[in-house]
Amino acid sequence: MKKTLILFTSFILCICVSSFAQDGLGDLFGGSLPETQLKDLNGKTINTAKLTNDGKPIIISFWATWCTPCKNELNTIQELYEDWQEETGVKLVAVSVDDQRTASRVTPYVDSRGWEYEILLDPNSDFKRAMGVNNIPHTFLVNGEGKIVYSHNNYAPGDENNLYEHLLKISQEKK
Repeated sequence: MKKTLILFTSFILCICVSSFAQDGLGDLFGGSLPETQLKDLNGKTINTAKLTNDGKPIIISFWATWCTPCKNELNTIQELYEDWQEETGVKLVAVSVDDQRTASRVTPYVDSRGWEYEILLDPNSDFKRAMGVNNIPHTFLVNGEGKIVYSHNNYAPGDENNLYEHLLKISQEKK
């Protein structure tokens, strides 16, 4: 009986720690974006620590062309993006983690979907590692002061509503 109780307690503890690791921000919560050098689709070097949006929020979404949930999330947000921008001034930065084998698919996919996001390329996953992203899709919300205030891993239909609620909350806090 005692062993069963210890195993059960250990199991529950593992679930709690795993859940925190996936959805929690850990050391990143309230911190600034780490500094890495990425390229945009025009080949311009972008310092991730200097991503700004004139004091307005930024959504950072890690994705890849081979990741169906990632594309579902970004395509769903695309349908809402114009309204979100008008209401909160948000900018979405979609960070592709496609490697050298699939990077050539990024621009055609972005163009075919008409995404108006800022697209950055992270072929060596430097920014992905610096942000503690283990799997994609992974979405972060950065407030107008450049602090990371929200993190969500994976995507299921309706998750965009939760993101929007957090977006509204930080937008209203600033006013």
